[in-house]
Amino acid sequence: MGGIAIAAATAIAFFVAAARLSLFEDVLLWASVLAASLAMFVVGVLDDRLQLSPLAKLVASLAIGAFLVFALAGTEPDAARRTLHTLIAIVWFAGVCHAFDLLDNMDGLAAGVALVAAAFFAYLLGDILGAPMVVLLVSLAGALLGFLYWNRPTARLFMGDCGSLFIGALLASASLVPVFRTGVALSSPILPVVLILTVPLFDTGFVLVLRRLAGRSATKGGTDHVSHRLVSLGFSERSAVRILYLLGLVGGGVAGVMVLNDRFEPELPIVAAYAVVLVLVGIYLARVPAYNAEDFLALQKSSFAPFLKDLAFRWHAGQVMLDMILITVCYYAAFRLRFEGEDLNKFLQYFMASLPIVLGCKLAALYASGLYQRSWDTFGLRDLTAVARGVAIGTLLSVSVAYYLYREVGSSRVVFVLDAILLAIAIIATRVSFRMMNLVAATRSKRSRRVLVYGAGNFGRLLVREMRANAAWNMNPVVFLDDDVAKTHRWIVGVPVRGSLDGLETALRQYSIDEVILSSRAINGSVEARIREICTRMDRPVRRFFMEIQ
Repeated sequence: MGGIAIAAATAIAFFVAAARLSLFEDVLLWASVLAASLAMFVVGVLDDRLQLSPLAKLVASLAIGAFLVFALAGTEPDAARRTLHTLIAIVWFAGVCHAFDLLDNMDGLAAGVALVAAAFFAYLLGDILGAPMVVLLVSLAGALLGFLYWNRPTARLFMGDCGSLFIGALLASASLVPVFRTGVALSSPILPVVLILTVPLFDTGFVLVLRRLAGRSATKGGTDHVSHRLVSLGFSERSAVRILYLLGLVGGGVAGVMVLNDRFEPELPIVAAYAVVLVLVGIYLARVPAYNAEDFLALQKSSFAPFLKDLAFRWHAGQVMLDMILITVCYYAAFRLRFEGEDLNKFLQYFMASLPIVLGCKLAALYASGLYQRSWDTFGLRDLTAVARGVAIGTLLSVSVAYYLYREVGSSRVVFVLDAILLAIAIIATRVSFRMMNLVAATRSKRSRRVLVYGAGNFGRLLVREMRANAAWNMNPVVFLDDDVAKTHRWIVGVPVRGSLDGLETALRQYSIDEVILSSRAINGSVEARIREICTRMDRPVRRFFMEIQ
């Protein structure tokens, strides 16, 4: 019944507001959008009651999308020119509808993501959408906010397919209005629209690609969505939902930067950085098995598995392609930071002309530096030398070739310095991303035991690193204790040192410790006896770390 409540509240609020505010302009527009949304709502009701086939729902959404696009494009000859992308618009409408239907897989997820998207559409694209569409979006946002009170974990009310398809249809319709009003061009709001709808599009694309690679049916439900894999990492359902809320907020924020800065001027570095983050998150989550790991095993056994393995680990083609994007974006960002206005337009010509040279020099230098032989999972301080060497050699080669070809015309030393700094930061950030995601997953996992490590020496540091790297242990090191007072109140490998034996009982309570591990054989005798006495009294198990070479 939640979907019925959402649709009814949205429609009632809109008509009441429209009557009070006298919103009678663009009647055909908002009437078409509301009619398409209610039509998808009816399809959802039929699906909830009669269990329609996926094909029936797809055909219905395409048919409704076709009538909506016809209404948006109009029948005038000039308007007919805008229908060149009619098929894409119809497929887009159906795709967004089903994306929200697929996203409704966890309490509060679809409603919260839709609330964020509706708010960004109304705020950022209000001038193009018009007052009636803004009121309709605000009405939807209000209905979703009321629904979330009952749908937050653990939910007491659910939206069903009628609710998810209604929400998807209304947001899909709202996303098409700016495109048909401004035309399809680089300066149009197409990219902001995609950014605002990042979460449903990313989740749907992620699921469809992995199911296709694993040889599974795209229409068969499963626990292999982004939210499910976050829970598989150890996050609670609440945390997984909040992470996707944050992803949607960041996407809307990036769209806001584009819209509010010179009206839809593409801010390529920011958009590209966000896209790289999404790709890295997708790659990382693709390596996480779903709850029963059947999808993961199917992917490993699929006919695509050898190709994917070669692509990722033997040819390193994925890393090279990523670095091509990073080199291009950083080089462009350096020009944007150095020049403004007319100077920027003039020097961008040299950017385009010299880009192939820069790409060739820097890719060759990164390869020669040995960067592509470094593992992302273990990337650390010693690997920074390869990054520094590759970026430095690539920059010197680029400067030499550019100065030889252009004789200092159209180039700038500051651009190459900025480019080198940005590229080094970008490469390091991408390489350490997997370690950072492992760290976040290990520290935030609800299934991990909170561990106190007694002894912050070499063995203690080694133990903490292994706990974070080995997810199978389900152990989260949260605090060190050490008898060396010089280490107190310091952080070692990201874990705080909080006193010695005298503070054990306090630390067990303060940090909600589940287990104590002695990291060295030197911790014995009366010290070990005292530790075990305190832990026995507080019902905390004590174990010892052993490492031997035989």
